[in-house]
Amino acid sequence: MISRHMSVLIELNEITKDYGQFRALDRVSLQIQSGITGLLGPNGAGKSTLIKVLLGLVKLTSGRGRLLEFELGRQSREIRACVGYMPEDDCFLHGMTGVESVQFVAQLSKFPATEGLRRAHEILDFCGLTQERYRTVETYSTGMRQKLRFAQAIVHDPPVLILDEPTSGLDPEEREIMLNRIRVLARDHGKAVLLCTHILPDVQSISDSVVILARGRVQVSEGLAQLSRPATPSLEVRLHGNGDRFVERLGAQGIVTTAGQNGFFVLQGSPEELAASVWRVAEECGIGVRSMTPSRNSLEEIFLNAVRAEPQRD
Repeated sequence: MISRHMSVLIELNEITKDYGQFRALDRVSLQIQSGITGLLGPNGAGKSTLIKVLLGLVKLTSGRGRLLEFELGRQSREIRACVGYMPEDDCFLHGMTGVESVQFVAQLSKFPATEGLRRAHEILDFCGLTQERYRTVETYSTGMRQKLRFAQAIVHDPPVLILDEPTSGLDPEEREIMLNRIRVLARDHGKAVLLCTHILPDVQSISDSVVILARGRVQVSEGLAQLSRPATPSLEVRLHGNGDRFVERLGAQGIVTTAGQNGFFVLQGSPEELAASVWRVAEECGIGVRSMTPSRNSLEEIFLNAVRAEPQRD
């Protein structure tokens, strides 16, 4: 029996994968917790190879690992039975309608035809494919195919989801809807999600933790909240009105303030302790406070620093 509440989804120890003379994964060791994990890396970093290793589609050169309680390389069928995989590329049988395509995947997961059809309709409702489900797949737009691939990945109710570029090709509104579906599955249905994408705002929006690969090695593996916390605590404040006197009054209290543009200021110190001073000084100066937000490291900056880092020497 698979426990859906295991704290560690994936555990890898010294995983290496060579293609001839090319080393795609170089002694990768990491633990991925339950929740939503963003998997990032430049092209050629090893992300696709890592997914294939997890699904048992390629043989390990060396190392050991597990997904849930199943051992990589030895229990691949058991792993694939409990994983919902959404590939980046199309994988449809031409001539099938959308609902037939999802039903077919359900039947591959050992659901009877009638139950598979019921589940297909239920999942397509969740994914936002209405009357389009009765059209053949080759007539679908890029966005409709994305929804269909997502439906195929979740129709058998797997505890683990591996989603490869799930928002690629979606317009901004549909992209946000797709991210919300992923949130719902993780938060309300206990799914563990590995989100592989090049779209950094998607990861920042919904992920609990981040793994960054570069040159086949893990450069970053940490919770997003911890990664986003700056080394020096600070508070970002946006004002409505002239902030010169505001900055002067804060400086008199020993609060270091850096002025930006359009009423934007960064105050050095604990956000919790600074908030009261900001409200009081703003009232004294007769100006409005539009927003106060604890400063965060940019995920883009974190990503660039990770992939530009010099390779570690053995």
